[in-house]
Amino acid sequence: MKEVQGPTPAGTSRPYRSLPEALRAHRIDPSNHAFITAIVEEIGISSFIDRGRYIEAIRRGEGAPLHIGRTYTNGFTEDERLVVGSAPLRLQPSEGRAPYFYVSHPSEFIPLTPPRAAKRTTTPRVSAPRAEKAPKPVEERDYGVCDVCFMVKTPSGGCGCD
Repeated sequence: MKEVQGPTPAGTSRPYRSLPEALRAHRIDPSNHAFITAIVEEIGISSFIDRGRYIEAIRRGEGAPLHIGRTYTNGFTEDERLVVGSAPLRLQPSEGRAPYFYVSHPSEFIPLTPPRAAKRTTTPRVSAPRAEKAPKPVEERDYGVCDVCFMVKTPSGGCGCD
């Protein structure tokens, strides 16, 4: 778990009407919604409360409430066995809530960079070499000839005898 545990000064203790409302309010990645919904349905939750950094999910029966954060769900006991889909969840010991265990949400395992496209099976196409441009002829300008020394004048109009 990479998120901070402990007191939640920003929490309003406001109850949510439903899990989707709570997940939207906490801006939890939509790719995790189905996963969290499956956990909540398997455990049996009666209510959801805003606690600032996480959503507190109160169980219907015995047991500690679950803390649903952006990247984790915390509050499982060591002997609980959760199966989401067809795979049992790997519970890890909690750092912030000592006797409890947590599970990371699927978005934590998605690579940050999109997968690269498969390499081409055909040979790469080589473009034709560019034709060299013909050199542009330099236009010679006539600046005139000095009447005294008969040298070609410079563009500013001067010559060597000035």
